[in-house]
Amino acid sequence: MPVTLTSLTDLAAHGFDDIIDARAPAEYAEDHLPGAISLPVLDDEERARVGTIYKQVNPFVAKKLGAALVSRNVAGHLLGPLAEKPGGWRPLVYCWRGGQRSGSFAIILSQIGWRVETLKGGYKAWRGLVVREVYDTPVRAPMVVLDGNTGSAKTEILNLLPAHGVQVIDLEGLANHRGSLFGAMGPQPSQKAFESRLALALAALDPTRPVVVEAESSKIGNCRLPPEIWKAMQRAPRVALRATVAARAAYLTRAYADMVADPTRLAAVIDSLRPMHAAEVIADWQAMAGAGAFGPLAESLMARHYDPRYARHRARMEVRLTEVEAGPLTPGTLPDAAARVATAVLALV
Repeated sequence: MPVTLTSLTDLAAHGFDDIIDARAPAEYAEDHLPGAISLPVLDDEERARVGTIYKQVNPFVAKKLGAALVSRNVAGHLLGPLAEKPGGWRPLVYCWRGGQRSGSFAIILSQIGWRVETLKGGYKAWRGLVVREVYDTPVRAPMVVLDGNTGSAKTEILNLLPAHGVQVIDLEGLANHRGSLFGAMGPQPSQKAFESRLALALAALDPTRPVVVEAESSKIGNCRLPPEIWKAMQRAPRVALRATVAARAAYLTRAYADMVADPTRLAAVIDSLRPMHAAEVIADWQAMAGAGAFGPLAESLMARHYDPRYARHRARMEVRLTEVEAGPLTPGTLPDAAARVATAVLALV
């Protein structure tokens, strides 16, 4: 009997030993169920080939070829990743719609004696739950936005808040991006994968406690915030971190050590600011970067680029704002700053 999921939290409740994605690697790479492993019954080229034959030649010929390829690929999985699975192993297998790919795989696994189940509706059904959560469902917990100028350690302080009983959603962590031109941290998830991560975080919220998110634009790198979430952030009260320019510059130099250590990457990011600043300003920044004057560079970037942009953005907002002193932003002082933020958050809701 296929498993039916009615909410995103149902999946964990079933307690499967493994979740197997039987789709092609490209489908898996775009998005997949949380924790799923990729064991494709058809690779990308095979899937395209079978589909072309099905449409242009003959469905019977396509199915016969597909069966042969599936059998060969499943045999490889049985001799490889699944070779050491015990007799009581209980996997969930899914494909795009819960059809022939997962069904064929599941039949073979069940004949061996494993307690295999398939997902009704496949990935498409899961995606429907994700869309409902991030596009159609109001955020179920009172939201507070953690604000502050660039370099005020918002992300680090955000991740210290759970120790004080405050729920958080780390949007930058979900998007694998630090939220600015300097913020890339490696490959970002696809939009669908980002939405799946976000949906799981939202579904897990306790509605009786506040949730804090970091102030962001509607895009975090290449990932777009769904409109419902963005609107909630725009309406939410804010706690703004206050810190000196010197403290923020020192923090940025530490936090962006990877950027500081890569002169070519740093120069390219500075160069990308040309449409917004005069040539002599860009030249000044490039000279500071080339001389290794990263503290003065950070201070100048904040004074001439980031702080004015933040000020203009805040001037357009009509929300409740509470300021909290962030302190010197050294590693040893951030826990105290987080405690002050938590107190302010709990006073707002």
